[in-house]
This record gives sequence, C-alpha cells and structure tokens, in this order.
Amino acid sequence: MHEELSQPVPRPGILDIAAYVPGKEHAPGVAKVYKLSSNETPLGPSPSAIEAFGTAASHLELYPDGQATVLRQSIADIHGLNIANILCGNGSDELLGLLCHVYLGTGDEAIITEHGFLVYRIQIMGAGATPVTVKERDCTVDVDAILAAVTPNTKMVFIANPGNPTGTYVPVSEIRRLQASLPKHVLLVLDAAYAEYVRRNDYEAGLELVSSNRNVVMTRTFSKVYGLAALRVGWMYAPAHVIDAVNRVRGPFNMSAPALAAGAAAIRDQAFVEKAVAHNKVWLERLTQEFTDLGLTVTPSVTNFVLVHFPDVDGKRATDADEFLTSRGYILRAVRGYGFPNALRMTVGSEEANAGVIAALKEFMGRSA
Repeated sequence: MHEELSQPVPRPGILDIAAYVPGKEHAPGVAKVYKLSSNETPLGPSPSAIEAFGTAASHLELYPDGQATVLRQSIADIHGLNIANILCGNGSDELLGLLCHVYLGTGDEAIITEHGFLVYRIQIMGAGATPVTVKERDCTVDVDAILAAVTPNTKMVFIANPGNPTGTYVPVSEIRRLQASLPKHVLLVLDAAYAEYVRRNDYEAGLELVSSNRNVVMTRTFSKVYGLAALRVGWMYAPAHVIDAVNRVRGPFNMSAPALAAGAAAIRDQAFVEKAVAHNKVWLERLTQEFTDLGLTVTPSVTNFVLVHFPDVDGKRATDADEFLTSRGYILRAVRGYGFPNALRMTVGSEEANAGVIAALKEFMGRSA
C-alpha cells in the first residue's frame, strides 16, 4: 500500500538540479553602478531595432507570427541559409531545452565540458538524462576527452564555442574531427552565442558543418552583440529532421511580436554590428594587457569578456577583488560555479566603465592609479 502524499511531488531528479543563478546587478549604497557581469553590449541595440520594437508596440492585441517568418528570412538572407533549416526561440536557452526534451530521456547521457554553460546541465537533468562532465585543457574544450567519454548511452554532446566563461575557442579542424568521430546517432550541439565577436581564420560557428551533416545543430543568440537580451531572441540552424522534431513540441507562439520585429531589424543593420565589434576589439586587447601588467592572469579571449585569475594570497583573492570592485560600483561575475573559485569574469563595457575597473584594480593590487 502506497503512503499517501501531502502534496504534489516532482518526478525523480528534478530537485537534484541546482537552479541557475545570474550575475549580480546591484551594489548597495553606491551612487553609480557599472554592470559588467552579464556580457551585455555597451552600445545597446541598433536604432533600427528600437524603431521596429516601437512600431510593433501599437499592435499588441495581435498574436505574433508563430513561424517567425520575417525574422527567419532576415537571418537566412544575412547568412546565406535556407530558411527551412532555421528555427527561432525565446532565447537560445529555450532551443537548448527543446533539444534536450526531444532527444534525451531516462538512461541517456549527454556530454558537457567542465567549464561549459551551466544551462546545459540543467536542461539535461530536466529531461531525465545524465550529464557527463569531461575535463578541459588550458580552459579549452578537449576533443579527445569528449571522445573518450562516449558510451552506448551517449545521445548528445554540448560545446560552447567560444566558451563561457573562458572566452577560448576550438578551431574548426578540431570540431570537424569531433563530428567525424562521433557515432552518427549522437547529436552535436554547437552553441555559438559569441560567434560575431570572433575574428580568427581557423574559427567557424558551425554553419558548414550543419549543412553537410545530419547530426549537428548550431544555436545563436541576439542577446550579445545585437543588444536584445531583454527580448530573448535566439535561433537554431539544423538539419530538416531536427527542425521537424523540435517544431512538434515548440510552443505555437514562443516569441513575442516586438522581439521578432526587433530581431529582424537588428540583424539587417550589420554596420551597427561592426561598430560594436570594433569597440570590443580595442578594449579586449587593452583590458588584457592592463590586467596582465598588474600581475594578473587573463585567459586569452575571443569574446566580449575576459576571465581574470587572481593570486592565491590573503587579501588578493577573487572574493576580495569582487568586494573591492563592488564597493566602487563595478559589478563583475564570480565564476565559482564554473570551476573557477579564484577568478572573475568581466564584460567589455563602455570606455568609462573599462577605465574605471582598470584604475580600481590598480588600487586593489597596490599599484598607483
């Protein structure tokens, strides 16, 4: 005879999931705060995206286009893709969750890397499957470690390329080697959230790999360089059979009309994107050099953030630096949950914010400002 329960109970495994904790936003008692904890662009969205958002606001009584046709067509035009292989979502987070929902279940395994985006683990466990974590090498995804972890139960592999919070990337030759070595039924998910910032000849976001294979998916976001984080706009490029399967469980109106309109306008304003990328390039190099000159270690980054490692000495650890910077209004991201207890991740911000952090860390490290 079963014991009578006093309340509804989640299915096994749900309460074992550690909920995602965003970066902090506030510095109590500080007059001006610079939020550099969420990798948001300091340039904001394109003016054309803001205009499109405003226009859409006059028709809020209407349901959005459930097929996201205008946004998908805009993405297809800019990237030279077949619109039928594009699926849009409420941020790439929704698409990652839908992939897990469709392709994973109890008894399945999905491989993630030790410093990978925390949402992968959450969605894998939410689907009832088991996350298998493999080591990285020098803060970079290790293809051989991934391949060594493949078992008959492996159904998916998640790679953030470039990685977050490391900022490192895997050359396309290694991604191709990984795909060629995986069993054909294992889905390789390439999360290219920061692809627009990468300017390296040996990097590819995954478009060609998706086009030429049946087991590769690439996800992208409008939350970073396009400055639409508040609207939650993401997209996926995938083989037709994956699009068909995910569409069967996707919410019929999973994106808002203002988000669809703003996204379509944002991606067509590539001149604004280049302006954002140029600002980032200048400050990424300067921040890396300035912090290195202070005796700090910076993981080489190709993104819009830097991972800064602090010395393991009393008074100079990452927790001390975090407290010091917060007291001055500079909010960086503690990354203990990603396996870096003595590092902080800093978004490339405005000129004022970046210069302020440089000056504050000089003071913190005992150097003259």
